[in-house]
Amino acid sequence: MALGLALSATLLMAGCARTGGANPSTGGPGARSGPGHAAHDSAAPSPSSDAELCAESVARWSRKVLDSGTYGDYQSMGLSNGQYEILRAVVDAARAAERRQGPDTADELIARRARAACADRYRHGVPSGGPWR
Repeated sequence: MALGLALSATLLMAGCARTGGANPSTGGPGARSGPGHAAHDSAAPSPSSDAELCAESVARWSRKVLDSGTYGDYQSMGLSNGQYEILRAVVDAARAAERRQGPDTADELIARRARAACADRYRHGVPSGGPWR
């Protein structure tokens, strides 16, 4: 019985890691839908670097913030303080782009800005200052 419980727990954890723990049906990250909002499914390959993980996380949460109009706590999002600063800058730019040019442009800007800012942040490896930075 203990082996069965351990196997169940391992499979559950692997499933959460693969999907990022998000449930698009409950409005979690990646739940944008409708015209101009490409679905970001969990079948995408896993990020291969800290910069890619940062970019994916920041983009996913930026889309959620843009849709909801409210920010959450960076720790509950699983972001560091530095990643949260990137998210805020990305969302500010995306809001302006969405007003001027629509949701498709905002979505493209989110992906581009998150990728560029995270690449810059991690260009020399993991930033120092502790895991929260």
